Amino acid sequence: MTMTELPADPVAAAVQPLAIEVRGLRMSYGARQVLTGVDFDVRPGEVFCLLGPNGAGKTTTVEILEGFRQRTGGTVLVLGVDPADQRARLRERIGIVLQECGFPRQARVGELVDIWRAYYPRPRPLDELLAVVELTADRDAQVRRLSGGQRRRLDFALALAGDPDLVFLDEPTTGFDPESRRRCWAAIENLRSLGKTILLTTHYLDEAERLADRVAILQDGRVQTVGSVRQVARQAGVPTTISFTAPRAVRCGSVALPASLDIRVNGEVAVCRAANAAVALRELLAWAAANDLGDLDDLAVETPTLEDAYLRLVNGGSR
Repeated sequence: MTMTELPADPVAAAVQPLAIEVRGLRMSYGARQVLTGVDFDVRPGEVFCLLGPNGAGKTTTVEILEGFRQRTGGTVLVLGVDPADQRARLRERIGIVLQECGFPRQARVGELVDIWRAYYPRPRPLDELLAVVELTADRDAQVRRLSGGQRRRLDFALALAGDPDLVFLDEPTTGFDPESRRRCWAAIENLRSLGKTILLTTHYLDEAERLADRVAILQDGRVQTVGSVRQVARQAGVPTTISFTAPRAVRCGSVALPASLDIRVNGEVAVCRAANAAVALRELLAWAAANDLGDLDDLAVETPTLEDAYLRLVNGGSR
C-alpha cells in the first residue's frame, strides 16, 4: 500500500510556511530498512498525531525531527531548518516531552522550572508556565510528593520553558488513570490555545481522535495516509452505522427490508452499514413511510471512529 495524499487547504498552506516538512525520509540500520520513504507535513498551530503499530518507525522518525538521529536519505525541515545541520539553533525553538523523565526528588516544582527557564534566551514567565499546566497550587511542592499526572504536567512545563514554537509529545499519557489522562489532555489543549504546534505520538486512538487536527498512519516504514479523522475514515472505506428497532412487521416477515440497503436484523435491532449516511437515511425513512411503519424507534447514526479506520488500514482491510 502506498501513501494516499488527502486534500489539503490550499489557502491555509499559502499563509504560513510549514512547521515540519518531510520528503522521502529514509533510515537504515545496516541492511535493515526502518523508513523507506516517509512523506508528511505539519502545519503551524495544529496538533498532528503520528500513529502506527510497534516497529512502524515512529520513534525513529521523531528522533530525526528532533535532531537526535542522522537520517540515511530524504529531506527534512523543522521550523525551516534541517535538524541534522542546525541542532543548536533548533533546540531554542522546540520543546520535548519524553515518555519518561527523571527529576531531583527533593527539588520543588517552582525552582525546577525556574532553573530550566535559565537555559533559554527568551523564557516564558514562571507564573504563566505553572498556570498553563495547572501546577500553580503545587509551586512549592517537592517532586517526590507529586502524583504521576502532576509529574507529567511538570514535564510539559519544562518543555515550554523556552516558549517553543513546536512541541514534541512522546506517549504523554502512557500508564495513566482516566482522571490523569484527562488532565494531561487539558494541558495539551492549553498548548493549542497558545498557538503552539504539537507533534504527538500515542497508542491510544481515542486520545488521537480527541486531540489531533490531523493524523498520519505509519506502517512498514511508510506513511499510508494523512488527514483529519473523518478524511482517514473515508479513505479507509469504513461505513457509517445506522441502527434502529426493527418494526414488528419486519420481524414477522410481512414487510421486506429495502433491498438497496445493507441491513441486518439481530433480534429486535436492525443495523444498516452505508458508505453515504445521508442517502441511506433518506431511503430508510422513505421505506418506513411507504410501508406505514411510522417513526423508526431508537434511530441512531454512528460515524466511523479513528479506531475503525486504523484497524482497516493497518490490517489490510480486515478487522
